[in-house]
Amino acid sequence: MDDDSREFERFARPHAAAALRLARTLVRNEADAQDVLQDSFLRAFRHFRGFSGESPRAWLLSIVRNVSFTLWRKRERDDPGEFEPTLDAEPDLAPSAEARLLEACDASEVHAALGRLPGLHREVLVLREMEECSYREIAEILGVPIGTVMSRLSRARAQLVRELVGDPRSKN
Repeated sequence: MDDDSREFERFARPHAAAALRLARTLVRNEADAQDVLQDSFLRAFRHFRGFSGESPRAWLLSIVRNVSFTLWRKRERDDPGEFEPTLDAEPDLAPSAEARLLEACDASEVHAALGRLPGLHREVLVLREMEECSYREIAEILGVPIGTVMSRLSRARAQLVRELVGDPRSKN
């Protein structure tokens, strides 16, 4: 193994599991997720000498996200209904019953409900709650302002709760 390969391995290896989890979340297929991971790490290897950001993890996860979307476009599986406009509304940042509900639910129920969410909601929840990315890292990964991350996260959490307990607006 040459010096570049060793250095890249030290740079990227700590983030490989997070990259694979994100790829699985985005493409929803193990074989495609493995392909996305491989392609992402090849791209990262080619360009890691030019990396000058603060967070290698955020940089790698943004590459995984871009490769995933490229795969979707190639396969014409891109669902435009999953992309939502940027809203400037202020999210409610106060702790809510959502966190208590998620703690009380079975993990398999939460994963099933998460799988039913639109891609943008699934993506932002996985990055924040599973990968424990900061809002700033998520903003960097998604290429959006922090306010957009906060509003998407708020809507994603609300939709996840609706998936878990049903939509009270639909009951009369």
